[in-house]
Amino acid sequence: MLVSIEHQLSQLFADAFESLELPRELGNVQRSNRPDLGHYQCNGAMAAAKLGAGNPFVTAEKVVAALSDNSLIEKLDVVRPGFINVFVNAESLAQTLESYGSDETFGSYEDKSDCKVMIDFGGPNVAKSMHVGHLRTAIIGDSLQRIFRFKGYQVVSDAHLGDWGTQMGMLIEGLKKRQTDLVYFDADFSGPYPEESPVTIQDLEEIYPQESGLCKSDEAVAEKARQATLELQNGRAGYRALWKHFVDVSVATLKRDYGELGVSFDLWKGESDADPFIAKVIQQLEDKGLAVRDQGALIVPFKDDQDEAIMPPLILRKSDGAVMYGTTDLATLYERVYNDHANLVLYVVDGRQQQHFKQVFAAADLMGMNANTAYEHTYFGTVNGKDGKPFKTRSGGVMKLHDLIQMAKEEARKKLAASNFGTEFDEDEKEEIAHKVAISTLKFADLRNFRIKDYIFDLEKFSEFEGKTGPYLLMQVARIKSILRKAEEAGAKPGELMPTSENEYDLTFGLLDFPVALDKTVDKRAPHYLCEHLYNLAQQFSSFYQKQHIMNEPDKARQASLLRLSQICLAQLEMGLNLLGIETLERM
Repeated sequence: MLVSIEHQLSQLFADAFESLELPRELGNVQRSNRPDLGHYQCNGAMAAAKLGAGNPFVTAEKVVAALSDNSLIEKLDVVRPGFINVFVNAESLAQTLESYGSDETFGSYEDKSDCKVMIDFGGPNVAKSMHVGHLRTAIIGDSLQRIFRFKGYQVVSDAHLGDWGTQMGMLIEGLKKRQTDLVYFDADFSGPYPEESPVTIQDLEEIYPQESGLCKSDEAVAEKARQATLELQNGRAGYRALWKHFVDVSVATLKRDYGELGVSFDLWKGESDADPFIAKVIQQLEDKGLAVRDQGALIVPFKDDQDEAIMPPLILRKSDGAVMYGTTDLATLYERVYNDHANLVLYVVDGRQQQHFKQVFAAADLMGMNANTAYEHTYFGTVNGKDGKPFKTRSGGVMKLHDLIQMAKEEARKKLAASNFGTEFDEDEKEEIAHKVAISTLKFADLRNFRIKDYIFDLEKFSEFEGKTGPYLLMQVARIKSILRKAEEAGAKPGELMPTSENEYDLTFGLLDFPVALDKTVDKRAPHYLCEHLYNLAQQFSSFYQKQHIMNEPDKARQASLLRLSQICLAQLEMGLNLLGIETLERM
């Protein structure tokens, strides 16, 4: 991993503070929010005063006097009441940027391969179309898996299907009504069962809402569904074979929808994969006296030292013997801890599930799963309509994700036509551009917000080519590519970076901020830090380009330097957008 300027300066200042018998951490250096007063600043003398070091201005002067000579520093200013402003040497700055720009991860990679991170996101249900509620988990989870891999972690992502709950019993019973003679319902049939599915995804999408509605209004129907679910979970062969068909046809459709978003998973496991571990988990909880019977159900109560409940209990088995969602999640975590040997498990799941995960994690802690594994609920807020309520279709229904993507594509086509972008391109390229603009619209609009916050979905606003949007970033990338192409056509090529001039400082420092933005993203599991960085960088390039007339620069060495700076900026923007799951364009 390359050493940042902040780190180099912080080490120098730490040595200086230490020489004055003050704590090394006081030497922390950060980017200045007043670049006219200094590129970086150290405020340690102010903190030292609170530790009894005396007048901070005097301390700051002593720190500056104690600093060893370093080619990185051009000038130091001490400003009352005790701030130290640092100006960096332009030649050192150019050399640092070149070393970062020549590195394929821009100085961000660390060998974290000994840390296995499992990311659970997606969570689609079998037999149900993905809807707008699946948008955030897919977009946030995918960006996190990309970023963690990029940083050097060993990453495994899991879609974790909802394939083991009562909806399975509803589907079985619903199909039985429609095709009673299927061999799957013959308890005496010993197989083999047909390889071809008796249902399509369209059949399942028709059966499920009908049966779900009946279960809500007719207790007898609901009881049959529960019984079918229990028989499935207990291993009835015909139901297991039918269940596999349900899963297979559903996954085929899910892969299509995720494919449109550019989202992929390493594993397509589901709640059902936890089944072999449920008995082990329950046995351990019972052996440790952590699971108790309550009105026929098996539960894990959570109490304080005064035997008072601190949260509702985790229900492991209902009185009829069926396992619950919490049970399968606890068993899944057990598998990830003891079989997969994960060091960190992230659950990118809606914030409305916070209570559920508190219960699951509390039970896991009681079992000792936290000895070598950390697990977190990386939760997010909801996507709301302009009325502030969860986003719906115009008719008030839940919008399918596939339909939302098509809406975004149509809006992209309109915006592109209105902006006269790509008018000379053929239809295939226009469609490719519309698709990428649409996906950038959806993804950046989501990721630019701190994940725990709700946000208002405004497709028209999000698809604009101005402002903090995905299309704006795509346009800036295409612009830089156009600049470099035109330069090459004119015989001008990127060359060695020269000492930075005033006009290039903002862009240079912005580029060097990339590792810091990425570290914040990883530490907080929050891609909005990376989004903010990329948007600022795009703006910095735009300002730089307006001030620097690259093609009219008479000094060819300087022109080559400016083109190299543009080239590095392009590489970082494309790299960052790829980490967000956004594909860029060659031209617009």
